[in-house]
Parts: sequence; structure tokens; C-alpha cells
Amino acid sequence: MPLVAAGELVSRAAAARTAVAAFNVITLEHVEAVVAGAEAANSPVILQISENAVKFRGGRLLPLARATAATAEHAAVPVALHLDHVQSDELLRQAADAGFGSVMYDAAHLPYAENLAATRAAADWAHAQGLWIEAELGEVGGKAGQRPLDAHAAGARTDPGEARAFVADAGVDALAVAIGSSHAMTTRTAALDHDLLKRLTAALDVPLVLHGSSGVPDSELRAAVTGGITKVNVGTALNIAMTDAIRQFLTAHPEAVDPRKYLVVAREAMAEAVTRIIGVLDAR
Repeated sequence: MPLVAAGELVSRAAAARTAVAAFNVITLEHVEAVVAGAEAANSPVILQISENAVKFRGGRLLPLARATAATAEHAAVPVALHLDHVQSDELLRQAADAGFGSVMYDAAHLPYAENLAATRAAADWAHAQGLWIEAELGEVGGKAGQRPLDAHAAGARTDPGEARAFVADAGVDALAVAIGSSHAMTTRTAALDHDLLKRLTAALDVPLVLHGSSGVPDSELRAAVTGGITKVNVGTALNIAMTDAIRQFLTAHPEAVDPRKYLVVAREAMAEAVTRIIGVLDAR
């Protein structure tokens, strides 16, 4: 079916008091696994290509973006294509022509005023192209001019009042909030600050996004959705599933040289992970 916008899927999830899963993809096997897993769960899904993934592919966006869009268009469930953690304005401006319906513009590493100015400019451009835009607010230190703590570093927390002002002034459609998760976690031990999430939900009138969800236990993810998170980003969990499956296959079959033999089990493992995570988010 035709690609849909991430904003549409997030709005549907909010109305149903659930969350849509957004999976970061690096290879075509990731893409196919996410679509297969979402189809098995009979659920919409967001496919995300990050700036880091583009760098891995030699700085070229179109090859993976076009393969992702082509796979999504043959899916039996609604699929959105999202450009994730974009810091390069040059890359941002490729989004619309590459088939993306949404972007996450990441200037959270900048001091507040610079983040706001850059994000406002990105939002104005994105909206002019018909794109839905997500942003992120780093935690600002107490000293004037101090650079913010990375929004998903250990201990980072989003201030509700600051977030409210940022969203209003930047004009973004969604905000990624720091409530205790961290990127690239390989253990599921993150404890979320649900009281802070409650205050953020009360303070903001845009959808809230949870990054770094691979390190969050199922019970915490369910509580986050109940508390107001409507988009959940997952990346590392797929990479763990892929790597473990390949490692086990090659250990059992050291003579194997055909990559299709181990990539098929890797794809199946990732698809199973996708189906399971979607089930966690939709548990009502």
C-alpha cells in the first residue's frame, strides 16, 4: 500500500491510547524484517533511516531510501518512512525528494538558543515541504552558555517548562523527551521517570517520543505508553537479534560462505523481535 506519514500513524496511536513502533534500519534485511514483523502483528510501523546509517552507506541517502520505500509500498500494513537524527541541513533538504514524510531534526547538542534557532528554521522548511517534524531538547546546565547534556546520556532529564516553551517557539510536531532511556543499550535495565513523564504529558500538547527504547524492560515500556508516549524508537534490539542469529549460525556451520544462509536467519530473528515489541506497545 502507499506510504503514509509518520504524523498520521502517531495521531492514530494517540487516539487509541497506544504507541506506534519506529525501527531504525541499516540494511535491506532490516527493512524486510521490520515489514514482515509488522505484518505478523497486523500493525502499522515506521521505518527510520538515521544520519549515521546514511554515513555508513557512503553518505548516499537514495539507495537505502528507495529500497526502503519500495519494500514499504508492497507491505500489507501502513508504513511510514522517517529520516532520523538529522544534524546536517544538506541531508535534511534531501528528505522530501527521497520519499520521506517526516524527519527528526537533532540540534539538541547545541546550547538552547542555538538549538531553538536551528530547529525553528528546520521546522519552517519541513512544513513548507509538507513534512512532519520531530525534535529533541537537550538538558541545559545551570551556568549561562553551558552546553547541554546529551538528551539520552545517563541522568539527563527534560524539563517540562523548558520543553513547553521550546515546542511553542520552534513549531515542531513532536518532541523526543529524556526520561531515563539511553541510546545503544545492550541490556534492558533502564528505569524510566514516570512522574516526569506525567508532568511532560500535562505540559505539552504535541506527541511525545521515547528514544533508546531497546534498553527499556517491557513493563517500563507499557507504563510509558500508558503515561503518554506515542512513538517508540527501537534500533539496537534489532542489531542484537541480527548479530546473535548470525553468530549462532556460523558457530554451528563454520563451513558456510553463502551470506544468504545466515542473512535469512538474521532477518527472521529481527522480524520476531519486531512482532514482539509491537505486541508490548499494543498490550491493552
